[in-house]
Order: sequence, then structure tokens, then C-alpha cells
Amino acid sequence: MPEKEKLRIDKYLWAIRLFKTRSLASDACEKGKVKNESGQLKPSRQVHIGDVYEVKTEAKRWRIQVTGLLDHRLAFSEAVKYYLDITPLEEVERIQFQAASFHTGKRLSKVGRPTKKQRRDLDGMEDP
Repeated sequence: MPEKEKLRIDKYLWAIRLFKTRSLASDACEKGKVKNESGQLKPSRQVHIGDVYEVKTEAKRWRIQVTGLLDHRLAFSEAVKYYLDITPLEEVERIQFQAASFHTGKRLSKVGRPTKKQRRDLDGMEDP
């Protein structure tokens, strides 16, 4: 079993794939983006099963509960077994709304060539 007795919060957040690198996880701790009920955490803070943390990443504001200690990276499908996502519903809806409302008017890349009608519409949009 990949569990340890003592585990740092920065290493844990990296292992469960909330951050791409351990140094990004450490920086987030130092900048106050990782908190629990007692407040801001240092990167060296020990993680215990049952702890609840609020983690702010670039994409989302997470609220997680530790269900297991993981000290190295695994596949995402395995890593999600080591925490419980208890993010409030309002935050999840806010993220979905932002993703749905972001539209630049350009076609998405890698979705194929436009049809003849779509090309005419695109040409009509470019003319002043």
C-alpha cells in the first residue's frame, strides 16, 4: 500500500494531482492558497486522514477531505481514491457557468473544416 505515517501537505497535493509540480503546491501554501479551519498552512504541515482543506488552484477553489495518504503520483483514476471532493455546489456551478459563457466568436481548433455555409457566415462576419 502506498501510504506513509508522515506526509507533507505540499507533497500530498502534488501526489493527488491538484498541482502539476510539487514546487507549485509549495508556492500555493506559502501564498496562503491552502487553508484549513485553523487558517493558512505552511508546505511542511503534516497531513492526517480526515483533515479538510480548502485549496485554491488556477482553475478551481477545491474543498477536499483526506481519505488516504499518498506520497507519490499515480494515475488520476487512482489518485482520486485518496481524497473526497466536498467542494460546495455554488463553486462547481460558478466554474461551469464561466466555461459556458466564455466564447470568443472563433471556431474551436481541431473540430474539422467548416462547411460551405459556415465559411459564408465566417466571411460575412469579417466584412465591415
